[in-house]
Amino acid sequence: MTATAQRPEAGSARRLSRLLERYRLRIDRALVVAIAERHGAPAAIHEAMRYSVMGGGKRLRPILCLLACEAVGGRSSAALDTACGLELIHTYSLIHDDLPAMDDAATRRGRASSHRKFGEATAILAGDALLTLAFELIARGRHPARSLRVVREVARWAGTQGLIGGQVLDLRSQNGHRLLAPPAAGRVPVLDAIAARKTAALMCVSVRAGAIVGGASDAQLRALSRYGEAVGMTFQMVDDLMDGDGYAAVLGRRGTRDRAASHVRRAERALDLVGPRAGTLRALAHRLLDRKT
Repeated sequence: MTATAQRPEAGSARRLSRLLERYRLRIDRALVVAIAERHGAPAAIHEAMRYSVMGGGKRLRPILCLLACEAVGGRSSAALDTACGLELIHTYSLIHDDLPAMDDAATRRGRASSHRKFGEATAILAGDALLTLAFELIARGRHPARSLRVVREVARWAGTQGLIGGQVLDLRSQNGHRLLAPPAAGRVPVLDAIAARKTAALMCVSVRAGAIVGGASDAQLRALSRYGEAVGMTFQMVDDLMDGDGYAAVLGRRGTRDRAASHVRRAERALDLVGPRAGTLRALAHRLLDRKT
């Protein structure tokens, strides 16, 4: 594989697209059921929860969870509740990121952000409710001991050591890393720290959660952790290429893409230790690198 990565053949790319779409629809159906279980008074909060959860999205994190479960020999149906819980955590983080005190975003996925649609207070509470519901879903897995381990993992990586910590770093450095400044190697560690926590941590724990539910060995879990970290960093770098900020502003387009490709190579090496069922995870890593930039 070169630094810019080889695109998959058209046929295999189409097969991957169809597979990912089947997983996405499966997750959407499960999310509809999970949200529908919350009804009645107060209706406003349930409406706000549904609005954000069902407002679109690629469902990448829950798909990673299901694929990791299958990669270690588990049945993805056993990880479906966990996968949905991870998507709820991702959605809660988007609601809160969009708030006036954070990014103050007017839109999300092509329509009004939650606080613009329902008001700031309801948006905050909808995010809180989704985070709480996420742990309810994760905790009701078929294997109580595995579910408890996943709860601990997700709580850790969605907290100050991961997602929330990354958001704090992002807010504190907004006057630095988002400036369109000349390339400066000293700013790369700041970007790495933010991306590792804010983006890669949730992707990594999604992979780890699926692997744990699937009964992964310690060696498989370590390898999949490296894979999850690598694809999370790839995702962030390609996002920055698409937006023209972050890594792209510091390293330039070529430097950022080369770095993203190096993470894909890391992901591939990690999967060599997982086993023959990890082929779709491998293809997905290339898919993330090859998003339109």
